[in-house]
Amino acid sequence: MFQYIKKILIGKPLKTLDEGGQSLSKKKALALLSSDALSSVAYGTESITTTLLAAGAVALWLQLPIALLVLILLAAIVLSYRQIIHAYPSGGGAYAVASENWGAKAGLVAGGSLLVDYMLTVAVSASAASDAITAAIPMFQPYVVPLSIIIVVLLTGMNLRGLRESANFLMFPVYFFIMALGIMILWGVYQAATGQLPYHAAARVGTSFSGLSFVLFMRAFSSGSSSLTGVEAISNAVPNFKVPKEKHAATTLSMMALILALFFGGITFLSYWYGVKPNAHSTVLSQIAATTFGGHGVGFYVIQLATALILAVAANTGFSAFPMLALNLARDKYLPHLYMDKGDRLGYSNGILSLAFGAIILLLIFHGSTDALIPLYAVGVFVPFTLSQSGMIIHWWRKKPGYWWFKALINFIGAAISAILVITLFATRIEHVWPYLLIMPIVMFMFLKVKHHYVSIARQLRLEYVKNDRAVRHHYDGATVIVLVSNITKVTTEAIDYALSIGDYVVAMHVSFDVNPKKELETSNGFKEDFPDVRYVDIHSSYRSIVKPALSFVDAVVKQAEKRNHSVTVLLPQFVPKKPWQNILHNQNSLRLRTAFASRNDISVSTYYYQDRKSVV
Repeated sequence: MFQYIKKILIGKPLKTLDEGGQSLSKKKALALLSSDALSSVAYGTESITTTLLAAGAVALWLQLPIALLVLILLAAIVLSYRQIIHAYPSGGGAYAVASENWGAKAGLVAGGSLLVDYMLTVAVSASAASDAITAAIPMFQPYVVPLSIIIVVLLTGMNLRGLRESANFLMFPVYFFIMALGIMILWGVYQAATGQLPYHAAARVGTSFSGLSFVLFMRAFSSGSSSLTGVEAISNAVPNFKVPKEKHAATTLSMMALILALFFGGITFLSYWYGVKPNAHSTVLSQIAATTFGGHGVGFYVIQLATALILAVAANTGFSAFPMLALNLARDKYLPHLYMDKGDRLGYSNGILSLAFGAIILLLIFHGSTDALIPLYAVGVFVPFTLSQSGMIIHWWRKKPGYWWFKALINFIGAAISAILVITLFATRIEHVWPYLLIMPIVMFMFLKVKHHYVSIARQLRLEYVKNDRAVRHHYDGATVIVLVSNITKVTTEAIDYALSIGDYVVAMHVSFDVNPKKELETSNGFKEDFPDVRYVDIHSSYRSIVKPALSFVDAVVKQAEKRNHSVTVLLPQFVPKKPWQNILHNQNSLRLRTAFASRNDISVSTYYYQDRKSVV
C-alpha cells in the first residue's frame, strides 16, 4: 500500500541511465534556480523603506542611493560567481572556494552558513507567500503559520518528483511573475514619465533631515541587500545543467541578474515616486500595484497572485541548492553519507526531506514572521559571499591567468562590501542575528564530529597491505551456534534445522520464569523429543528478564568456544507478519536481544526469518 501511494505522489522510479534526461536547460534552470533571487524584490524595497521610516518620511529619498549601491554589489557578486562557475564546475560554490583557498574550517563556515540559509530561504519564502495571500484575503490572517507549512509540504512533494518535473511546474509561476511585474513596472514608469501619475515623493532627493546617520544608512543598506540572497544557488547546482554545463550556468546567472536588477531598480523608483510608506495592512508591492493600475482592480489582483506564486515557489531554490551542497559536504565526510544517496526520482531525497524539516521548525519558532527571519537570512548568505569572493582573490593570485588582477579587483569589491554588510548586521541587528552565533558553533561541531567518526572508522577498517598477506588472520576450527528458543513452533524448528546446517555444535537456549512451570516443562520435553541430539539449556530467571540471563549464558558459551577455536553465532528466530503494521504485535524480545548483543565483538548475531504466507492474514 505504501509503495502504491508513494508511486502516485512521487512517480515511478527512474533508471540510473535516465539521469541525463534530468539535466536542465537555461530556460528551466532560470525557473528552478532563480525564483529565490527574483522573489526577493517583493520584500527588498520594503525592507529599505521600513528601516528608513524610523527617521521619518523625509528619509525615504535615501532608498534611491541605497538601491544603486545594492545594484553595484549585485554586479560584483554576479561577476564573481560567474568566475566561480568556470573555476569550480563541479559545484559546491562558496563552500568549494573557501575550502580550497582559506582552508577546511573556513569552508565549513561557508557551507554551514549556506545550509542554514537555505532552510531560512524556505521559511522566509513560505511566510512571505502567506503574507501576500493574507494581504489579498485578510480572513486568512490568523492562519499564516499553517499556510506556510502547507506551502513547504507541497514543495517538498514536488521536489521529490525530480528536477525536470520541478522545473516544468515552476516555469509557469516564475515566468508569469516576470511578465506581470515587467508590465507593471513599464506601465508605472510610462505613467510617471508622461505625467499621468504625478510626483508624490515624501521628500526630494538630497533633502536633509536631523535623523540622518551612517548607522541608519548602513542598516537600510543591509536590509535592502536581502534582495541578493539566492544569486549563489546557480554556482552550487552547475552539475545539474546540460552540457556545456559551465557556459549554460554562467548565462543563466547573467539572465537572472539582469532581470533582478531591472525589477529591483524599477520597484524602488516607483516606491519613491509614489511616496509609498509601508504599513501593517498592505505591502509596498501591493501599494505600488494599486497605484499603478488605479485601485484594486484586475491588475492589482494579478500582481498579488503573481507575487504569492513566486514567493511560494521561491523556496524551491533552497530545495535545489541544499541537496547539492549537502552532497559535497557528505563527499568530504562532514555530513552522513546518506546525503549522497539518490531517491527513486534521481534526486537527493534525504537532503530535500532534511531541508523541509528544518524550515518547518524555523516557521514554528519564529511564528512565520518575515521581518524576524530576514536579518538572520541575510547574514547567513553574506558570510559565504565574503569568504568565497575573498577566496577567489587568493585563487587568482595563485593561478595568475590573463588579466588576473582585474578579476581579483572585482572579487575585492564584492568581498569588501559583503564584509561591511556582515559587520553592519551584527552591529545594528544583533537582536535578530544573535542565533547565528549560537547555531554556527553547533553546526561546526557536528561537521567535525562526523568527520572524526568517518576517519576513525576508515582507519580501523583499512587493510594494512594491498594483498592483506601480513594482516592478522584467524582460522576457526568450527562453528558454535546458539539458538534462542521461546517455545516450540514452526519458527523454532526451522531455525534449529538451519543452525544444524551451518554449525558444528548447536545449543538451544530457553529462559524460563516462575509464571507457568507446567508450560516450561512441556516446552523442554517437546524440544528434547524433536531434537534429541541438540543440547537444550533452560535458564531460570526470577526477575522476568530475558536479556541478562541470555548475555550471561552467551558469555559462558564463548569461553568454551575459544577453547575449541570455534566461532560463535547467536541465531534469533523471528516471525515476519504479512503486513508491516503487524510488526508492533510481534518480536519485541527479539529486538531487545539484538540491541543487547550489538555491542559484543566476540560473537555474530544473525536472524532467521520465517513467514507462512498461507496462514498469515
